[in-house]
Amino acid sequence: MTDVLTRELSPNSTRDRVRSCVSSARQYLLSLQHEEGWWKGELDTNVTMEAEDLLLRQFLGISDEQVTQETARWIRSCQREDGTWATFHGGPPDLSTTVEAYVALRLAGDAMDAAHLRKAREYILDSGGIESTRVFTRIWLALFGEWPWSRLPVLPPEMMLLPDWFPLNIYDWASWARQTVVPLTIVGSLRPTRDLGFSVRELRTGIQRRDLESPLSWAGVFHGLDSVLHRLEKLPLKPLRKVALARAEQWILDRQESDGGWGGIQPPWVYSILALHLRGYPLDHPVLRKALDGLDDFTIRHRTENGWIRKLEACQSPVWDTALAMTALLDSGTPPNDPALVRAADWILRQEIRVSGDWRVRRPALEPSGWAFEFANDHYPDTDDTAEVVLGLQRVRHPEPHRVNAAVERATAWLVGMQSSDGGWGAFDADNTRTLCEKLPFCDFGAVIDPPSADVTAHIVEMLAARGMADSESARRGVRWLLEHQEVDGSWFGRWGANHVYGTGAVVPALVACGISPQHEAVRAAVQWLVAHQNADGGWGEDLRSYVDRTWVGRGTSTPSQTAWALLALLAAGERGEVVRRGVEWLMAAQRPDGGWDEPQYTGTGFPGDFYISYHMYRIVFPLTALGRYLGRGGDVGTG
Repeated sequence: MTDVLTRELSPNSTRDRVRSCVSSARQYLLSLQHEEGWWKGELDTNVTMEAEDLLLRQFLGISDEQVTQETARWIRSCQREDGTWATFHGGPPDLSTTVEAYVALRLAGDAMDAAHLRKAREYILDSGGIESTRVFTRIWLALFGEWPWSRLPVLPPEMMLLPDWFPLNIYDWASWARQTVVPLTIVGSLRPTRDLGFSVRELRTGIQRRDLESPLSWAGVFHGLDSVLHRLEKLPLKPLRKVALARAEQWILDRQESDGGWGGIQPPWVYSILALHLRGYPLDHPVLRKALDGLDDFTIRHRTENGWIRKLEACQSPVWDTALAMTALLDSGTPPNDPALVRAADWILRQEIRVSGDWRVRRPALEPSGWAFEFANDHYPDTDDTAEVVLGLQRVRHPEPHRVNAAVERATAWLVGMQSSDGGWGAFDADNTRTLCEKLPFCDFGAVIDPPSADVTAHIVEMLAARGMADSESARRGVRWLLEHQEVDGSWFGRWGANHVYGTGAVVPALVACGISPQHEAVRAAVQWLVAHQNADGGWGEDLRSYVDRTWVGRGTSTPSQTAWALLALLAAGERGEVVRRGVEWLMAAQRPDGGWDEPQYTGTGFPGDFYISYHMYRIVFPLTALGRYLGRGGDVGTG
């Protein structure tokens, strides 16, 4: 690869090779399209998905030996040499993930003194034991009597009765947290225990964690409140408990989706199953039968040299993948009336959500529209997917343009209406910015609110510009928000992708599309940041540890998707010199013979600092988009 990157090449020869690279990638992408018109790549997270699936089945009494062994085989394959499990490829060991994997393997019959479990146990004990795990891990242990419910934070179901203007009401939580918290209010109030078949007392250190929060801080206040709630839980009479539990139950029932799930994501899905089961729903009840069958549709099985493995996707991303694939094909020269694009547009049009969801609590007068991330998630369309859908959809030359135009108009109006009061956009709700939820003792894992972010705001601003609305008040407010939230170093924080490379790769094209000059100081600062963080091999990468350790910002192994994000920003800023050429060369050299790219690194973000995602489509669609735009914008490889 070094020879390829360092040899002198004429502009024409480079462009010819880029054309060949683009053609190969385009054909590869087209080969992955489903006959119905959509694309969907696998979505990898970490083994807590599989571990909790086995624990759920044990709790419900529906364990299956084949399922257990295939899942255990996958979990074992993800264990590292040091005996631990991480939350992303190449990341540091994670205590809670390792504990859950250990328990799942014990459940599968692995001996406690087996070498791989002994190594895991040594790490667990050295790291504080199960006493130091996150709340969600200890909830799973409590379900089997391996952790006392009395030593978990209280989530009283009475919170369901709070009006939506009152602090800490359920709509103060982000959509994903809200859907998880509501069923957990039922589970936590009933405090069930079932037989695990063994004990994991060997993972205890005997050292109780101490609350180090100042009693004068909000966190300290809520720790004190939690102590009060624990005392109230012991009272024999709770006058509002019955009505609160009934309301939580109905809230869950009202939000079950057509595929049987809740929110299209694993946490609310499994906790809703637990909650309804504990409320007396038998496993053959239509609601639970549909939910359990739907979970099976989220499983992936592969044959390996060690036998079949089974893993569980935390989510599925067909709308997102399809929207990005449409843009990649269009930017790489696919005719806008190509049958593949028309099929994709037809499928996308059928996915538009025309019913109200939780977003309407903050925007009651807004007409429903938008798209969700998944096949089925009508209660939670998101602004990011909707913006990317519109960006792709409006460029397709559809035989029924009135259908496309009507959907695009509705979606644009919905997006404008979902703008937060500060000018930015969150992903699922408007003005979901109250931070009190973050102070609760329960909230030691993941983002629990959904404030505006640079990447989402940028995608919507770019969409407004593409719609001819760059001068609209909504776009101007969005641009102002983006300029105000630029980091001191010139980059932008990436909420839903890793990390500053993603944020910067989204914002610069949006600003330029809205009329900000490539010579504007904000754009030049972003370009300088990208230039400074280009790797020696010509690519870009940013390790996910940058979310918790700023020394990793902009640093990491080069990846196809992150290199593409950097190139998208540089091309939008008018860069055509050596930095761009080296990035393009890296992408070409890294391409596989079949037209795709390899990317074991995780470049997607669920919860910054806690939960990360590998989108298998990212390594295809973003390089194809970047290379297509390189060709479309001249692709000069001079030294200027």
